[in-house]
Amino acid sequence: MGKLIYNAQGHSFDIEDRALSHLRIVFMNKLRRNESFMFQFAAGDGSGSRSIWIHPSIPLVFHFYGSRAPALNRRWVDQLMLEAGSPNGLAVTPEPDADAPMEPVVG
Repeated sequence: MGKLIYNAQGHSFDIEDRALSHLRIVFMNKLRRNESFMFQFAAGDGSGSRSIWIHPSIPLVFHFYGSRAPALNRRWVDQLMLEAGSPNGLAVTPEPDADAPMEPVVG
């Protein structure tokens, strides 16, 4: 279990290391483009969900507790990038099978 540490006050949220490693890539790519977005996730303590505004001026720290970085699933990163650009913002979706055939994009 890792932590996303948000803002100068150090608010922290528990997120599983595998999901956090994929979110880190999405956050990095969105923020280096100066793109802000809403991030929604379930609270690790079972107390509901949280929504936080992600902006380049807000400090973030990704703290991983595992000793090895998980292998990244490119399909999941792409899916999360689409979520982050949606009107509802980024929500952690279930990890897709990295080897399954790609579904066509509709729209």
